[in-house]
Amino acid sequence: MKHISTALLAYFAVTWLILSSPARAASDPFTMERFEALQAQNALILVDVHASWCPTCARQTEIIKEYIVQRPDVGLHWLKVDFDEQKRWVKHFRAPRQSTLLLFRGKDLLWFNVAETRAEKVFETFDAAAGATP
Repeated sequence: MKHISTALLAYFAVTWLILSSPARAASDPFTMERFEALQAQNALILVDVHASWCPTCARQTEIIKEYIVQRPDVGLHWLKVDFDEQKRWVKHFRAPRQSTLLLFRGKDLLWFNVAETRAEKVFETFDAAAGATP
């Protein structure tokens, strides 16, 4: 019985660490305040024009999460623009449709892409922008 409770305790401790870790692969909702603050820090920022109903967006989300988990030290900041609810920002970024990805380093736009779902291409682009080595 003691072995079972020790194992359960260890399981919950590891789960808590993973879920509370800053390396969690999570996006933040886009706000101009957050975007400008990150730009002022010369941060690496991914603006993801996303729609919940879009299968291409869902695939992109999987790839981006995988990237963040595999490269937590890159410090990629992932901001999602809701394609249906944030039309002002969709227009601001000149996104022709959902599944548009824009990668910035500070105020510099490094990459603009629509519907990219090749993981190797996304990883290669993010690594180059971050100066990261796989």
